[in-house]
Amino acid sequence: MIIELSDFFNNPSLLEIGSVKIQYYAVTWLLSAYLIYLFLKSNKIIKEINLSSERVNDLVFLYGLFFGAMCGGRVGYMLFYGTDQLINNPISLFFVWQGGLSFHGGLLGVVVSVIIFCKKYEVKFLRLMDAVALSMPIGLGLVRIGNFLNGELYGKPTSGDWGFIFPTDPFGYLRHPSQLYESFGEGIVLFLMLYFISKLNNIHGVVCSSFLILYGSIRFIIEFFRQPDAHIGYVALESLSMGQLLCIPMIIGGFVLLSYSRRNV
Repeated sequence: MIIELSDFFNNPSLLEIGSVKIQYYAVTWLLSAYLIYLFLKSNKIIKEINLSSERVNDLVFLYGLFFGAMCGGRVGYMLFYGTDQLINNPISLFFVWQGGLSFHGGLLGVVVSVIIFCKKYEVKFLRLMDAVALSMPIGLGLVRIGNFLNGELYGKPTSGDWGFIFPTDPFGYLRHPSQLYESFGEGIVLFLMLYFISKLNNIHGVVCSSFLILYGSIRFIIEFFRQPDAHIGYVALESLSMGQLLCIPMIIGGFVLLSYSRRNV
């Protein structure tokens, strides 16, 4: 089955009222944050560490979304994917309207923000990160759908008898819908696996270490179907993308953290 997408998938704006534009990507980010807030507010770990709704609100929207995912994601993108641009014009770090957020940068930003949050409110870091990690697939799955609607980050050409033709593709190739693969793998599959682990194991740090291992592995595999960034291409072994390269230390770190968690029960 061949699906040729309309220009609807080449318009980042869901709604335009004069000069005001409401974009798919912004909607998926805000919806993700709201659903994560609702999930965390009723999560057993949050109740266990006795966080109020007001503090969960701060954790999600201020520490997690703004300082963590958005600020960390922007810095990470410029360091990992826009180094030349950053060197030539350091002010471009703040050109957020040009797009560009890195998951791995956002993850580091979230970790730093949660550390600050935990020190401020005297909360156990690994235990809170277990809850945060369990909620993250909600956002990951939704944001990838935003990528799909924007017609960006699409997959490699496929020689099979099915695929998508994106209006944003200058070559008009039949391609893998890698955004949907990622939404399913990093969203639904990852959430179910982490939820199952959380039910079987109550050791602090096991869920967040499992997140690092499982997300890194799922992302590494799906990247084989995703078109690498045009201005970077493959960065190692003529077949590995920057995303895959960044997943390797993530997976290793997950195993190290898992070992640490199990030894310090």
